Amino acid sequence: MSSSSSSSISGSSSSSDETVVPLLSGGAGARLYSCANCRSNVADHSDVISTAFQGRNGRAYLLGGVDNVVVGPREDRHLMTGLHAVADISCAHCHELLGWKYERAYEHSQKYKEGKFVLERSKIMKDCW
Repeated sequence: MSSSSSSSISGSSSSSDETVVPLLSGGAGARLYSCANCRSNVADHSDVISTAFQGRNGRAYLLGGVDNVVVGPREDRHLMTGLHAVADISCAHCHELLGWKYERAYEHSQKYKEGKFVLERSKIMKDCW
């Protein structure tokens, strides 16, 4: 399922198999993160919740919303903090795997992650800083 909306993907999005969001609308002076492969804007720094997350390839950021990504199918995955239902997220332009979306946390202490996104630092770059 595709979406032609120009808004960002946020924690309130549905759990469809695939969602595409095509446009980041950062204003003047916005500090953005871009895909390291194609430089497409994927997030605004104001959406960063935590910079102390661990990704598959090292450090990662937890964000409340992202843009210009494709959300893949949901699957259960054992992560460092337990079992979670997650969906990989990829750049909508070059299809580079950037991180994942937490669809569901099975442990009560991890519920705050539901609907949030993880972007791996090795897959993104700072833009407009």
